[in-house]
Amino acid sequence: MPTARSPRVAIVDDDPSFREALEGLLAAFGYRCAAFDSAEAFLAWAERRSVSCVLLDMQMPGLGGLALQARLAAEGERLPVIFISSRDDAASRDRAMAAGALACLGKPFDRGRLLTLLAQAQDGRPADPA
Repeated sequence: MPTARSPRVAIVDDDPSFREALEGLLAAFGYRCAAFDSAEAFLAWAERRSVSCVLLDMQMPGLGGLALQARLAAEGERLPVIFISSRDDAASRDRAMAAGALACLGKPFDRGRLLTLLAQAQDGRPADPA
């Protein structure tokens, strides 16, 4: 069960059922979550620097995940990013990884892999390729 000292993860995805399911999964493993239905909502959140990782969908209405990743980098925010997306093309993956993403996971994703990546993000270690 998450506590005030538990790592906080931001979930940015336009699919409400996916956000809810991911929040439930992460809470079961002790993470606090802040969920957003758009990149714009995440950018408006004053506490975004309090997260240990951002779980980000690539394709959303308005500002997409790759554009959000680029904007955070341009603003000097070095938040670890893990993409979880049904858009699983090589060009998007390569672009995300070249811009510093920890990983790009396709939907559906391996729960164990996600938890490993979240632990690495919290510890500041580079992700293992997989």
